[in-house]
Amino acid sequence: MANIKDEAKRILPQIVEWRRHIHAHPELGLETPETEAYIVKALEGMGFPSSSIKKGIGGHGVAAVLQGDIPGQTLAIRADLDALPIKEETGLSFAATNGNMHACAHDAHTAMALGAAKVLINHRRELKGSVKFIFQPAEETVIGAKAMIDDGVLENPKVNALIALHTGLLWKDFSVGQIGYSRGGMMASADRFLITLKGKGGHGATPHLTVDPISMAGQLICRLQTILSREINPVDPAVLTIGRIAGGSAYNIIPGECILEGTVRVLDVATRKMVEERIRELTVSTAESMGGEAMVEYTPGPPPVINNEAMTNKLIASAALLLGNDNVREIPEPSMGAEDVAYFLEQVPGTFFFHVGSNPDKGQTYPHHNSRFDIDEETLWIGSAIFAHFALNWQ
Repeated sequence: MANIKDEAKRILPQIVEWRRHIHAHPELGLETPETEAYIVKALEGMGFPSSSIKKGIGGHGVAAVLQGDIPGQTLAIRADLDALPIKEETGLSFAATNGNMHACAHDAHTAMALGAAKVLINHRRELKGSVKFIFQPAEETVIGAKAMIDDGVLENPKVNALIALHTGLLWKDFSVGQIGYSRGGMMASADRFLITLKGKGGHGATPHLTVDPISMAGQLICRLQTILSREINPVDPAVLTIGRIAGGSAYNIIPGECILEGTVRVLDVATRKMVEERIRELTVSTAESMGGEAMVEYTPGPPPVINNEAMTNKLIASAALLLGNDNVREIPEPSMGAEDVAYFLEQVPGTFFFHVGSNPDKGQTYPHHNSRFDIDEETLWIGSAIFAHFALNWQ
């Protein structure tokens, strides 16, 4: 264990170099060819044979397999690599200048996974089975994980378990360098709905000659919120947010159509299904009761992030050996934000953990997706060490 910790600390300058290069060259969505090429070059430079690296998975994703000398199963270490369409305002010497920004720490995630690869390649004799490093594009648009899965990234060799992390300041009351874990539900699903209410337009002075879709929208908004307040167990976390309402073109004209658009976030799979069904039922019944019609487009996003308890317990053990028990803490409550690592965790048992990488003492208080978001590079060895130690001890 001491070896792994020391080795990860020793290569910190290299991890930082990887992070800074990726940070300075952010790419979006599935179109990440430069980042893909950089990762492949880094892996080959540390000794991965070209035959063990596959690129172009689900767009520009990369998978690299490290085979151990001892028979065993395959662990995947997943890191996301895409950025956001945000103009950077950090003032860093390696700040991006192309109008995009790594404002969600995916540059750090990729660098820490590369650090783990560099450590583990020197421990193949002790490694049971294999480790598949998965570098995923399009997390921000929550389509990259599914694209890679559909492209076969969990096969050849078949992945038996998976581990991943997110760094920054996602949860309060943690100190920089600590690790947060969650047994079970950690982050929510993220679905989108688009409701079109159709009526009959007319003049505002003669409402009796119209079928008012804006009135329908007002009634429907109240009814939809009763799904949460009256149909779901109060201790079952759920969010239904309507973020956009559009209808009408003049103050004195009743339009023929009104649109509502929103999102549903839940932690329970059964609750997720029930909420979708009730949105459809209440929308249609509300419109019809007022003489109108309705259409509902419901688009499922990533499912909830649900950690496997046994894998999480193994993570806790690894992290505690490296950092001490006091620095490995349970996350007090789940986030209603989403992460498409959930698609991987639907397929294989695994755990997604929180790496506290932003340091308020260094002015790193800005949240994710902010143009001034930054992380403390001194913490990057921690993610690499935990990944490597876990890979050597999970089976």
